[in-house]
Amino acid sequence: MQLRYAFRLYPTPGQRIALARAFGCARVVYNDAIAVRERARSAGEAFPTAAVLSRTLVTEAKKTRERHWLGEVSAVVLQQALRDAESAYRNFFASLKGERRGPTSGAPRFKSRKDRRQAVRFTANARWKITEAGRLSLPKIGEVRVRWSRPLPSVPSSVTVVKDAAGRYFASFVIDTDPAADAARMPDTDQAVGIDLGLTHFAVLSDGTKIDSPRFLRRAEKKLKRAQRELSRKQKGSRNREKARLKVARAHARVADARREFHHQLSTQLIRENQTVAVEDLAVGGLARTRLAKSVHDAGWSQFVGMLVYKAARYGRTLVKVGRFEPTSQVCSACGHPGGPKPLQVREWTCPACGTVHDRDHNAAKNIKAAGLAVTACGAQVRPGPVPAQRGEAGSHGIRTGARAA
Repeated sequence: MQLRYAFRLYPTPGQRIALARAFGCARVVYNDAIAVRERARSAGEAFPTAAVLSRTLVTEAKKTRERHWLGEVSAVVLQQALRDAESAYRNFFASLKGERRGPTSGAPRFKSRKDRRQAVRFTANARWKITEAGRLSLPKIGEVRVRWSRPLPSVPSSVTVVKDAAGRYFASFVIDTDPAADAARMPDTDQAVGIDLGLTHFAVLSDGTKIDSPRFLRRAEKKLKRAQRELSRKQKGSRNREKARLKVARAHARVADARREFHHQLSTQLIRENQTVAVEDLAVGGLARTRLAKSVHDAGWSQFVGMLVYKAARYGRTLVKVGRFEPTSQVCSACGHPGGPKPLQVREWTCPACGTVHDRDHNAAKNIKAAGLAVTACGAQVRPGPVPAQRGEAGSHGIRTGARAA
């Protein structure tokens, strides 16, 4: 399977200018492709093919007075921008036809230089390389300093340079994993675990382990409010406002990085120690519309479960998602007696049939584990297929990972 390994970049002032030029040229080509297709749609004509767009928007545009500056960046960056536009339309039409899972994708929109994320992609045709000194050599940009938090497991097939809202630069490499190396890294085990996700405790395991919720957003809320108030007082368009905006973005980035690091460490630990992992399929979208919305988003359940999914697929583990309508909190895990629904303030209850005293979350985790083992015993197909990792699968994101990475 393919994964993305992201590492922090530290470009020089001149390289920042060159990267800004590459971001801008890729954005212009992407917007031109959207505009051409929208004009064709309005006129009732067939969409121009990718070859026609490449010839008119890149090759011929470089020869014009209005677009001659497209020649200042690598041609591969411009071609990848056209591929991104093609992929955006393909996803949009697949979503309309119901062929694409998940929420409906909107029509492709024009990109702005004020977007919080700017990115350009270099494939092997761009002849980028990692130098012997450990720097990333990019065409028409130069050798950029990289902070390597770990060695790359194989030769990357492409690299994407990303600038986030906090003004940080990252290099995201696409890596093909080695199944044999993954199997040696995490050998098979006979353990199984059920996970009950919550807010008071982030996770309660079927063996009774309770993992406290770090509440990264709640802990940083005071600092975030102060930074946001300072931003609101600055005059729009001023340099001080841009400085205040970066301060707010960096504060949010620290929260997101800490949450992602916590999710990675916990998900890797659970996958390493257990052959079968069962977790409840929570309706996060619905819970995020309740009075608990901020706490639900702060916990980041969806991101955590997503990490479990692709790590289970990578290391040959079995991940079972138990249906959200299963009465895991209502049934006695000792005798199976249905105790009925219980309000959230009830954290302990006694089974009227066998007299067992249950901790609500621990009991739910036991029932989730039992449901997962029942699914695997029946031979149902529950193991997910290969999936791409998130951008933050590995690497440095502004957090010093020295000892933890080792």
